[in-house]
Amino acid sequence: MAFPSSRPRRLRTSAAMRRLVAQTSVSPRQLVLPMFVAEGRSEPVPISSMPGVVQHSRESLRKAATDAVAAGVGGVMLFAVPQHKDAVGSQALDEHGILNQAIADVVAEVGDQTVVMADLCLDEFTDHGHCGVLADDGSVDNDATLARYAAMAVAQAAAGVHVVGPSGMMDGQVGAIRAALDSAGHSDVAILAYTAKYASAFYGPFREAVSSTLQGDRRTYQQDPANGLEALREAALDLAEGADMLLVKPALGYLDVLRAVAEVSDVPVAAYNVSGEYAMLEAAARAGYLEREPAILEVLTSIRRAGADFVLTYWAAEAAGWLRA
Repeated sequence: MAFPSSRPRRLRTSAAMRRLVAQTSVSPRQLVLPMFVAEGRSEPVPISSMPGVVQHSRESLRKAATDAVAAGVGGVMLFAVPQHKDAVGSQALDEHGILNQAIADVVAEVGDQTVVMADLCLDEFTDHGHCGVLADDGSVDNDATLARYAAMAVAQAAAGVHVVGPSGMMDGQVGAIRAALDSAGHSDVAILAYTAKYASAFYGPFREAVSSTLQGDRRTYQQDPANGLEALREAALDLAEGADMLLVKPALGYLDVLRAVAEVSDVPVAAYNVSGEYAMLEAAARAGYLEREPAILEVLTSIRRAGADFVLTYWAAEAAGWLRA
């Protein structure tokens, strides 16, 4: 009987050997924690579809941000839930609005120790739940929305944000935001462009998290899950308009898109491990179908292996603690 001379198993013989030759790693600095803050809350309120995730009060947000930084995360991404919404998302531009207050709070608390990011979109602030201003026929008016995004970016920059994350998938959003920031003297504020944000079924729990009032769907502006090459066109446009970083969302169902974007990008690329992905694994772990910690770390490793320089994930602080330990 002829035995194989090449034995890949030699490099799997022990934990030390596997660690030595591992091709992909996940470190705390590569994890960004999305956080929700709700106006008028005095205590954090659990999000039922996302066990372990809450709508924070301003006070609990500051403490959670401090804890996340102590765990070693690379950054935090802030989302806000205002008490009052209107057709044009006025609260998003208000310096006393909940998101801009939360940015200032977190920057004051941990701004010298981590990267403070904020979602730049109108969906949490509009009474119709869409990511932009509506035209008379009910469609999202792309160019009118750009003007709101530009003003929102300046408001967030004035609050002290380090990175804005335009997630609305409006054509030209990166260029409009970059021009507004530079004109207002905020040239150091970076843009994390949501380059490939798909019209995914995996956003369901997030809509509970931000108390969404969405009417209809977002398929006229978010990308069709059937299309991959379209993401490369979006990447080229975002890079040409001045994006400092690119993002693919969701992560697990779009690892091929993530790899393709990473291969053409000359700036860092991120991926968003979204609420539905989080909720599925948590539910399976609670049912005893899989072991939670190794499953989470495997998910994060797969996203890194596909090409993400960093990952937005609701497990960021917890996983960072495991990785440091």
